[in-house]
Amino acid sequence: MPLSSSIQSWLDHVLVATWFNIGSTPINFSRVVGLLLILFIVWWIAYSVEQLIVRLTKRNQADPVSESTIYAFSRISRYLIWLIGVILGLNFIGFDIGSLMLVGGALGVGIGFGLQNIFSNLISGIIILLERTLKVGDFVDLQSGVMGRVSEINMRYTRVTTNDAVDIIVPNSEFINGRVTNWTLSEMLRRMHIPFGVAYGTDKDAVRTAALKAAATLHFTVEDSTHNTDVWLVNMGDSSLDFELIVWVGLEGVRAPAMVHAKYLWAIETELRNANIEIPFPQRDLHLRGGSLDVNLIRE
Repeated sequence: MPLSSSIQSWLDHVLVATWFNIGSTPINFSRVVGLLLILFIVWWIAYSVEQLIVRLTKRNQADPVSESTIYAFSRISRYLIWLIGVILGLNFIGFDIGSLMLVGGALGVGIGFGLQNIFSNLISGIIILLERTLKVGDFVDLQSGVMGRVSEINMRYTRVTTNDAVDIIVPNSEFINGRVTNWTLSEMLRRMHIPFGVAYGTDKDAVRTAALKAAATLHFTVEDSTHNTDVWLVNMGDSSLDFELIVWVGLEGVRAPAMVHAKYLWAIETELRNANIEIPFPQRDLHLRGGSLDVNLIRE
């Protein structure tokens, strides 16, 4: 037998030889390669369509669309193309209804025994994209204690970046089943309470003036007809009059509450010192009783 005929026969055998069957469908090399090629083409089309949607919607200045809407629509379009591509790929390799039912049954058993969390996260991801209660750029505080800016929303997980530049991968189901505080869902402002104390006997009006002056020195402060800065006397403590600076902050302050809180305390201390207002220290009262020393410690 000529060498070329032998090679041709061997190639024919490799390409058409059945590896295994799924139901009544034979799986061979040529079918697998064709399936992979279809999936690659579908992936490329899905990516291209997503980028095209983003470019077209951003160019249409006559009818501006929010970034969250663009993001949700482009992602859902990608997932729909993936789904259609998978169906076409399965049809190409010759899956019949019986085989699909067999695979579906096996998948159902897998979900029932170990994939329920993955399936729950996938459904939660679709709900998040459709409801648009969460979008890239939002600052969130989760029930689990995670706090940061939403950097990416995927089908299975959402990436939250903290103010320390740490990326945390959060399962999507946590956003559906748990408590989520979204500080930037509808408002880009936040009201903050900055506590501080002064010594008894201090002029309250002078304290108020100093605190308001401190707030005015920081660019975080938002002051308009509906958002007013105020100073409250909230408690008469053991050794101090306890006040709170009530101030509205903009988006930068919403996304970095700990840093902004520290900045306000710094400014308040500066203004109190400039106004010669005493910040109290813990008090220690010494009492002599019958020659013995009784020490009472009073702390703030």
